[in-house]
Amino acid sequence: MSTSQRFGSDAVECAEAVLVEQYPRLVRLAYLTLPDSLGRHTRVLLAHKAVQRALPRTGTPAGPAPAEDGTDEPDRHLALLRFRVLRAALAPAGPAGTTWARPIRPPVPPFVWGLRLWPPAGGIDEAAPTLGGAPAPVRAAFVLLRLDDLAPDETVGLLGRAGAADPAAAVRDALALPADEELLRALRRPEFDASVVSARPTDLLRRRRTARACWAALATLALTLTALSVHGSRPGPDVRPAAGPAASGALDPARLRRVPPGAWSDTARVDFTAWPARGGRTGDRGLLARALGTWAAPGTTPLSTTPGTTGEPPAGPPQLLYAGELDGRAVVVLRDGDRIVRYGESATGSRGGRTLDVTRTDDAGVTTAAALTLSRAADGASARYLLAPWIAAATARDLLRADDTGEALAVAADGVTAPAAVPPAGASCTSWPVLELTSSTRIVEKHSFVLTDLGALSPVHLTYTPLPDGPAAAPARQPREATGPEARAAWARQACRLGELRQGGYRAVNIWDFAAALLPDGAGRAVWSCTRASGWAGPGDVIVRLRLEAGPPRDVARARSTAACGRFGRHLLAGHRWRSPAGRWYLLAAGSRQVTAITATGAVRAGTAERTLAAPWPGPDGAVSLMGTLAGGGTVTALDGAGGGRD
Repeated sequence: MSTSQRFGSDAVECAEAVLVEQYPRLVRLAYLTLPDSLGRHTRVLLAHKAVQRALPRTGTPAGPAPAEDGTDEPDRHLALLRFRVLRAALAPAGPAGTTWARPIRPPVPPFVWGLRLWPPAGGIDEAAPTLGGAPAPVRAAFVLLRLDDLAPDETVGLLGRAGAADPAAAVRDALALPADEELLRALRRPEFDASVVSARPTDLLRRRRTARACWAALATLALTLTALSVHGSRPGPDVRPAAGPAASGALDPARLRRVPPGAWSDTARVDFTAWPARGGRTGDRGLLARALGTWAAPGTTPLSTTPGTTGEPPAGPPQLLYAGELDGRAVVVLRDGDRIVRYGESATGSRGGRTLDVTRTDDAGVTTAAALTLSRAADGASARYLLAPWIAAATARDLLRADDTGEALAVAADGVTAPAAVPPAGASCTSWPVLELTSSTRIVEKHSFVLTDLGALSPVHLTYTPLPDGPAAAPARQPREATGPEARAAWARQACRLGELRQGGYRAVNIWDFAAALLPDGAGRAVWSCTRASGWAGPGDVIVRLRLEAGPPRDVARARSTAACGRFGRHLLAGHRWRSPAGRWYLLAAGSRQVTAITATGAVRAGTAERTLAAPWPGPDGAVSLMGTLAGGGTVTALDGAGGGRD
């Protein structure tokens, strides 16, 4: 469309269809372009206002947003709508794009009385460190380039037509912003759909006092007018604010989503979405209403959330997983997207003793969606679990004993286990109880896996990756279940260290044996391993350890919030200062499968064309730098930047 053309009725209808289809993307563009200083409530309202006003009226000019010849009609309308949204989001900004040049006008109806609105937590919280403080044109360019996949020259043209002062500079600055895949995936996840909002009431006490004062004034005015006139005056209607989540039915027990019992065996998505509603009180509307109401307004109820999890109430009706009574407590378990919520109360329903726990379950699967902790004994020594419907058998065994065959754990018809011992919370560690679960043959044959309780709502999946086999060109080994002899032996040496991960919000822990070598002075064989605790959000914490033939493993290096030792961090190098039984000091170093040579500089100057290195350490102190050469080219440095780990 050229600027001389005007919109006909057909063009407006087509633009409306495109706007409805692309509404979340357009709101996201407006929301992220608007200044942070406005607050989430105001940004949400103004973003929706900008998108809804982007729809042109019949007879209005097409505007300066030409499309390339040959572009499909929907694409031309999307380009035009994107231009109009961007122009509205950028127009109120000052020269720097971060301050407002004129007072904010209130949004058009519908008005929001007594509520604060914002997008659900998730992508926006992760994007804040990257986009916070950047000028509005730069934020807009970031969205257009990284999320809407526009070309740089196309973005420059669009920003220029929308009124940006220096669009080329905005594009350059946006391309310079850090944007890893985790951030972009977070911004694309459903929980960062700015067209879906959460609501909370404002100051209820202040509003109540204000309302009472208004009614008192109205009553006085009515009495006065009645005394002065023969015609009475009636006060205005009682206008009450919306009820937040209840307005969408999220707090209505009758609207809870329930999955049929056999759905898990007829779906390719075997996770929490396939769990049926189980328990003896799934029809107790009073219990379910109290659980939903407490979730929406916890008040004095203790709220526990795992790291990176929000306790906000659901925007729509959640899925009911369980409602029943255990050991004098009523328990309700609900699923809302990537969150699981457990509500507990005394069996009598009294307000005292209510609890609310929320955890993340991003991308859960057959193993990580296999069990949830329903209740714990008062002494903390045992717990009951709700098992997934695809679990055929459960065994309780001791991870510290590699040869322990375990004992069968009784499971009721509704999937609730008998009380099972849990790992000790104190310093003593004489045993480490775990669950070994076996999947039904209806989804996989001969599949067993191990879960451990680290105090959270969701048990942690334990795996093991054995030593590499063959040359560097051989395919990398993948994590295996911690059920074979090698895995049991490795975990028996390190089980007690799992206590350091309590309440950390982890989904899985893997031990990766990445190298082995004979030690100097006849000290036997040592195995290098990397233990990775992966969080639900993606990053994980790692510890590199050296396992000797005798004694506990020795910590060599550690890192937090890293991809190392995971699927996307397969190249690893570590070093350690070690004293042999003969009293001599050595630098020990080892690399992962594709490391073909190691070079040490500094206090120790040595090299090897192998994946492991053992070199005399001449002095008592000094720093060492390690560099590894990779088979495919490139280098890798030691995880902690040096090889100076102390014995």
